[in-house]
Amino acid sequence: MEINSVQNSKVKTWMKYHQKKYRDTDEKYLIEGEHLIEEALKVNVVDVLLVRKGKEHNFGYHGDIYVLEDHVMDKLSKNVSSVNYIAVCKKQIYEIKDNTRLLLLDAVQDPGNMGTIIRSAHSFGFDGIYLSEDCVDIYNEKVIRSTQGALFHLPIINCDLQMKVEELQKGGVEVVATALNEEAVYLGDYTPKASIALIMGNEGSGVKESLIKKADKVMKIEMANFESLNVAIAASICMYELRKG
Repeated sequence: MEINSVQNSKVKTWMKYHQKKYRDTDEKYLIEGEHLIEEALKVNVVDVLLVRKGKEHNFGYHGDIYVLEDHVMDKLSKNVSSVNYIAVCKKQIYEIKDNTRLLLLDAVQDPGNMGTIIRSAHSFGFDGIYLSEDCVDIYNEKVIRSTQGALFHLPIINCDLQMKVEELQKGGVEVVATALNEEAVYLGDYTPKASIALIMGNEGSGVKESLIKKADKVMKIEMANFESLNVAIAASICMYELRKG
């Protein structure tokens, strides 16, 4: 089916998915570009495929496909350069089944940081991520783009981190918060237990003091000059060091 007007009712609905409240209401979101669509198809979350008129595709997708005129596709896209493919996806129902290596994110706000952290967590074999309710939405288009598809392959769950920390500790998971406290142990000196949960905090204020107090250990990265690192870089360093053996 072809769509040649931005006033089309379906286009109006898809446009709404650039806003979190509509993504939450309909449990759907948009992704752009061939690579992300290929990754989304692997986990069967593509609901509708949108193709720029005049462009062929070989995704092997047999669901609903709409061909959009250039101005309609460009209206839907948030990419600075033209994209030929957009998919409407269904949110996944996540379940974290293994607690060997977990990441807890406290109020991480920057979409690029969030996406990079998700990508690193998947690369270094972490089993899942728990997000505080005040983290940036993982279905924000900048987050999705930064994950490079890792979003589709790693369970990520929003929750009350205070309660989650207590729950994990009762289950035998050692909770480790990152902070620049004097009593914090250096990453290189820390010996992880069989099951650990690493807490990384907000870009400006770090991990909330209430979470630091609940943690079993407090840890920091050894540095020669600067006192702190970008949270995505710090998280990646920690996750590499604490990755599954």
